[in-house]
Amino acid sequence: MADKERVDVSKLDELSRRDLIKRAGAGVILVYGGLGAPGVAYGAPKYRQKELAGTLRILQWSHFVPAFDRWFDNVYTKAWGRANDTEVIVDHINQADLPARVAAEAAAGRGHDMVATLAPLPQYEDRVINHRAIVQEITKKRGKMADVAYRSCYNPKTKKYFGFPDNYAPDPVNWRRDYWTEAGFPRGPQTWETVRRAAPRLRAQNHPIGIGMSNEIDSNMALMAMMMCFGSFIQNREHRVTLNTKKTVEVLTFARDLFRNGMSNEIFAWTAASNNQAFLAGRLSMALNAISITRSAELSNRELADRTMIAPIPAGPNGRLGLEHVMHTYMIWNFAENKAMAQKFLIDMEVKYIGAFENSRFYNFPSFPRSVTNIPTRLARDTNTPRGKYRVLDTISKKYTKNVGYPGFANAAIGEVFDKFLIPEMFAKVARGDLTPQNAAREYHNRIGVIFANWRRRGKI
Repeated sequence: MADKERVDVSKLDELSRRDLIKRAGAGVILVYGGLGAPGVAYGAPKYRQKELAGTLRILQWSHFVPAFDRWFDNVYTKAWGRANDTEVIVDHINQADLPARVAAEAAAGRGHDMVATLAPLPQYEDRVINHRAIVQEITKKRGKMADVAYRSCYNPKTKKYFGFPDNYAPDPVNWRRDYWTEAGFPRGPQTWETVRRAAPRLRAQNHPIGIGMSNEIDSNMALMAMMMCFGSFIQNREHRVTLNTKKTVEVLTFARDLFRNGMSNEIFAWTAASNNQAFLAGRLSMALNAISITRSAELSNRELADRTMIAPIPAGPNGRLGLEHVMHTYMIWNFAENKAMAQKFLIDMEVKYIGAFENSRFYNFPSFPRSVTNIPTRLARDTNTPRGKYRVLDTISKKYTKNVGYPGFANAAIGEVFDKFLIPEMFAKVARGDLTPQNAAREYHNRIGVIFANWRRRGKI
């Protein structure tokens, strides 16, 4: 491709779609209906005497902020494909269906070149390449990876990067200022003790607390974060199971009381979309979720958006310790047909991540902080009311966001616990009265201990 025809991928965030089409020329658009949900492939035009370098196939979720997928599919991958003479095929799938699809590809040894998951899946370490070269190349250009991302993709036992997290989503509390003020708590959910005291009044107003105890990702994240605020952890720094403690009994007792006094039975059957839907319908007074709630409200219900605030996770006896809502992690299979282009794609995207950050409307925080300049300023520029509401995301991302498996690293055992939703299951059994907090802490400590022992025997922990 001649230099005058090449699109500068590093400046994609500065170009409009019309500019890209004008500068890059007419492209090839292929409808793809193979593996995964139907997708759109944007490829390089076959210039005379120039063959395509290959095809790059990507499987990832349908983003909670639809504007991001429109940009990624129609602008970024299209221009990157032209610039690299590579046909890029992106298949989107509902996030709830991702684990099964990833497992199927791993078992079959064929599928996409790389898949993106919403949480690290270190249990697939033997089926993916070492992503070290990607990390090293970006580190040369943008400095160190954020610690929360590093601890989510690196195995200190095997010295392997089992994935590449391009972004993570800080997990704030979404709360209705009008409901909490009416209940007598105008400052909102500052602490978990405040939540406990406010919950009966809020439910009496038909606006319960929304924290799931179901087999879905939001329940996993919210309950693991709540545990940490009480000083309860699945594992310690040495990756030994530490669940059966007084702190775990304390948080289980707290959650049981919170459910009985301020929540409803619907939380046991929630999907990942349920708390969004209930909040946007005006029912919930509080939900632990990413900013997809407020962003959706801004598009559909301006009055609701103006009354919805975001805040850090409530402080508990052990302080404020939250998890990323999403740790978006790409894995390049070791059976991928185009490993070289997959690695180049991830390097190019992360080095200049401004377009992804802006088009996700601040949902995607870069795993390499210097890949997006002046994040606090960008957050402050948001024009939605109340003005400045998104600035707290910078504080949440820097001070309160930890990795799944903290204070240890994410590892294969933690990945299995996450995948099997054992933590939401434990909380649900206590909330329903099937187990006492003491018996639940002991039972799930033992069950999780078996998982850890299995992966330790396999040399992964």
